[in-house]
Amino acid sequence: MFATNSGNLIFSDAAHKILETPRSEVVSNGIATRVADADRINSEFDVFVIPLANAFRPSFEQQLKRLTQLISKLKIPVVVPGVGAQTGINYSADRLKPMQSTVYEFVSAVLDHSASIGVRGEFTERYLRDMGFRDVDVIGCPSMFLHGNRLVIREDGRALGPDSRIAVNGSHDAVRKHKLGQIINRTHARYPHLRFIGQNLSDARQLHWRDLSHQNAAVTNIPTHPDHPMYREDKVRVYIDPVTWMDDLRGFDFSFGSRIHGNIAALLAGTPATVLCGDSRTLELCRYFDIPHRTLTKVPSDLDPAELHAAADFGPLMRGHQERFDRFLNFLDKNGLENTFTHGDGGTAFETRMSTLSFPPGVRPWIGSDAAAMAPRLNWLQTQLTELTTENNQLKRKLLKNSSLPVQRSTYQRARSVVGRPIKRALRPSR
Repeated sequence: MFATNSGNLIFSDAAHKILETPRSEVVSNGIATRVADADRINSEFDVFVIPLANAFRPSFEQQLKRLTQLISKLKIPVVVPGVGAQTGINYSADRLKPMQSTVYEFVSAVLDHSASIGVRGEFTERYLRDMGFRDVDVIGCPSMFLHGNRLVIREDGRALGPDSRIAVNGSHDAVRKHKLGQIINRTHARYPHLRFIGQNLSDARQLHWRDLSHQNAAVTNIPTHPDHPMYREDKVRVYIDPVTWMDDLRGFDFSFGSRIHGNIAALLAGTPATVLCGDSRTLELCRYFDIPHRTLTKVPSDLDPAELHAAADFGPLMRGHQERFDRFLNFLDKNGLENTFTHGDGGTAFETRMSTLSFPPGVRPWIGSDAAAMAPRLNWLQTQLTELTTENNQLKRKLLKNSSLPVQRSTYQRARSVVGRPIKRALRPSR
């Protein structure tokens, strides 16, 4: 549902809420890109909206090519409300050169179907303008406009202390390549109520199953790994829906870490947050929205979150929110999209429907050996074994059926059966 990173849910939920009005119905086509769906999309829908994150990166190139193929087959408007390029914090586009033609074809296809393309910040804007594109609007990320023009961060003036509830987040790369692992461990020693919030699907599997089959399991210094003390102390979560994610973060005093949407979730919940930027995608969003941030490479390994909290100034973020929100709405208007805040009820109906649903809590570490913890896992494993056994039996029957069919010979083999043997007999000396 979230393409390996639950942060995708934050901006996809926001886009869904923002675009739903009395005159429009928003339908999700899921995460997968199916080029074969082009005819159905053309016949059933009026516009195709593609909320994206850091899509201009080498590891996303194949997905970007499939999106381009799909867009090229569409006859309806296509709108991209925020996309970003990912490189280092130095904003060098050198690592993106091998995929430049892929990005160019994608943006060209989008602009063939829309008035402009929305990008997340200054680096992505420059990156596309250097390719020759002019219809580029910097609008940030839709996630920041989940509540429209309302964004209030709680600031009570109290310093963080041992009793403070602090949320920390971070990627495996930030833990492995930078000093985030050391920062987390030191913070864990200072603050008993620290919680790590993971976002990867592999994180969730490690928590629920202790599944260490993914390559991320090689990073043992991240709290989602079963060997980490925070795992054993039940101080780790992975949320599979923004509702429970933000509900829980409302009870925290501060959030920090390298995950941009992990900290945006906190800000949307009204909780102060500071981003530790390790690449261009986080840096350009922080600069655009005036989110308090530090460069991950420049912070000390013994960084105390109390210092980040004391230095964070949320005035520019809140004061500039209205202007940025208006710019986002202008982008939607330019591209023919109505929004719930101007053309609807401000998202009231959406929130009402969400309030009637029961969402599962965040995934927790599997640290119990009691029957209550074991039973659902064993039941699930038994279901999987039953399904695998059924599939295996079906494959066996198929193989047996195929093995009983006559062998199809090639033209060469058939020719040899007619010509080859008589020639051999002719050449064989007679007795």
